[in-house]
Amino acid sequence: MQLVFDFPLTPRYSFDNFVVCDGNRTAFEFARRLADPSAGESVLYLYGPPGSGKSHLLVAAGKRLAGGEELRVVSCGDFSGDDASGDESLVDRFHDLPVLLIDDMDLLPDQRRRREELWHLFNEFYQSGRRIVVTGAVPPRELTSVDDHLTSRLLWGLVARMDVSDDDSRRLILKKLADDRQIMLPDDVIAYLLAHTRRDLQSLIDAFASLARQSLASGRKISLRLTRGGVAGAVVADSR
Repeated sequence: MQLVFDFPLTPRYSFDNFVVCDGNRTAFEFARRLADPSAGESVLYLYGPPGSGKSHLLVAAGKRLAGGEELRVVSCGDFSGDDASGDESLVDRFHDLPVLLIDDMDLLPDQRRRREELWHLFNEFYQSGRRIVVTGAVPPRELTSVDDHLTSRLLWGLVARMDVSDDDSRRLILKKLADDRQIMLPDDVIAYLLAHTRRDLQSLIDAFASLARQSLASGRKISLRLTRGGVAGAVVADSR
């Protein structure tokens, strides 16, 4: 039997190490509110481009709500292209969890069976009062493979857009990445990375990771000279 719905959880994801900036502040506050057992909200939908931190907040909220219990995520991007009626149903697999976490809902395939399963699973958690956190790349009304009644339920809850496309936000994230790894990242290097990588955050993170590996392999501190040349320089150039 295929078990394709488990999300590869990243243990380091938490509220404490999330980089808060203007573009994600509302989403961060909503996620913390939902994770508060005394709060009245039960549904949170976060949307934004890849690399904006949606999965980070999804896992952070889930960990706090689960309180040490088993934590798994329904990853819609992992569904097979076929209806695959022999697969274990979503309800059977996830109904007994303390919190429902659904990632990448915009990638839900246009399959009647999966739409119905997702609705029944969502409704079971909603009616039992358990918390639900969902992410997607687009607002709820633009989820083309989701039934209208599920879209309506998402709109009843907390909805927040995440956007870290401005340079100030990306600068903060680079600083946080470097601090977490105890790496000195000079301001002129950050400025160079911002000027020579694509606008999406993932390209920036990949360039930084390559730079960190080059620094470790060569035994040299990260500098503008190191960034402009060698392996890291090639990766930055390819990302433009």
